[in-house]
Amino acid sequence: MSKNITRREAIKNIGVTCLAAPALVDLKPNNSINDVQIIEASSNIDHKKFEKPLSCIIIGAGNRGWGYSLYASNIPDQMKVIGIAEPSKIRQSIFKNQHGLNDNNIFDTWEQVFEKPKFADFVIISTWDRFHYAPAMKALKMGYHVLLEKAIAQTWEECQDILTQAKKYDRIVGICHVLRYSPYFIKMRDVIRSGEIGNVVSVQHLEPIGNIHFSHSYVRGNWRNEKESTPCLLSKSCHDLDIIYWLLGKKCKQVSSFGDLNYFTTVNAPEGSTLMCTGGCKIESTCPYSAKRIYYTKKEWGVSYLIDLQPWEAGKVLKAINGGPYGRCVFHCDNDVVDHQTVNMVFEDDITVAFSMEAHTNYGGRRTRVMGTKGDIVGDSTYLTIYDFAKRKGITYKSSELAKDFSGGGHGGGDL
Repeated sequence: MSKNITRREAIKNIGVTCLAAPALVDLKPNNSINDVQIIEASSNIDHKKFEKPLSCIIIGAGNRGWGYSLYASNIPDQMKVIGIAEPSKIRQSIFKNQHGLNDNNIFDTWEQVFEKPKFADFVIISTWDRFHYAPAMKALKMGYHVLLEKAIAQTWEECQDILTQAKKYDRIVGICHVLRYSPYFIKMRDVIRSGEIGNVVSVQHLEPIGNIHFSHSYVRGNWRNEKESTPCLLSKSCHDLDIIYWLLGKKCKQVSSFGDLNYFTTVNAPEGSTLMCTGGCKIESTCPYSAKRIYYTKKEWGVSYLIDLQPWEAGKVLKAINGGPYGRCVFHCDNDVVDHQTVNMVFEDDITVAFSMEAHTNYGGRRTRVMGTKGDIVGDSTYLTIYDFAKRKGITYKSSELAKDFSGGGHGGGDL
């Protein structure tokens, strides 16, 4: 393509239609909103169409791998999934049916993929965190480009190795910091870079994980233990640290951080609690973290991890709760990741930034406040308000409208 085009033009060209943003807690900024405007989404990138679809292999066919594979389903002239590596037979079957995969290109392990000569343009690595490094290094050596789910790896040294390997073999490694591609944060960045709020003085950013989400993923689930995954700040909030850096476009000069695992420990186990929620626990019926309530009675959280994408059946769910990791008492797990952490930073031009990651909230949706010399920005992932000090007037944008040209994917259109 000879000319640069905007994201909106590109999305229209490839036939993408409307997106409904996920429902979040409705906390509209209340600082003198006098106007509501709907605008077209701008973009920080140039989307260029390929003459033929790029072929890819997905290593790790879980939630993220499935989400990214939908690009091939929605826009088949740009991407084609031709292979997967995934131990779950159910997920293998789903991907085979969705993408018409050849049985010879369905593998149980990532190692098996690379026993064959290179047969695709790139790989998507969306395995558990501890399985990012080895397949990324091997893929680059074999000549594949790589789309790598965050976090990049478990250690700084492994990140450096991947960078060195990419340079050595002249391959692209794209990192899935998808917030950079959501129209909501693109709009926020455009306002900052335009000077509309003057010089940025300080930033406050909050990621409220939500207490049930945290108990599922970071107490009972795959990201509960640093050795098995990564520290919580890395596995959950590297998105946030990246987006702060990206919004400001400046280097961080100083950083301090404080955090701890405060609540989900054996010390805080209530009297009468048992190792499993269904093991005769005396407080199960009133406990906010009752696995029976969360997954079975009230169905407050999906059960795809419990019964591996099978249709919801009472017997299967109860069996998983009775004997699986998601039925464990949250005070008797092998979790060690923090449930709250604060990061204070000083960027160039003496911009101060305070970031907080919190498990103990009843809501989700990132909150951001940017304070400038001419105005400020307040956003809660649903609404984004830019306030002008001189005009004494604020304009509010709705994130679902900013992302209305995006047909699917999470993170406000960023996944797509």
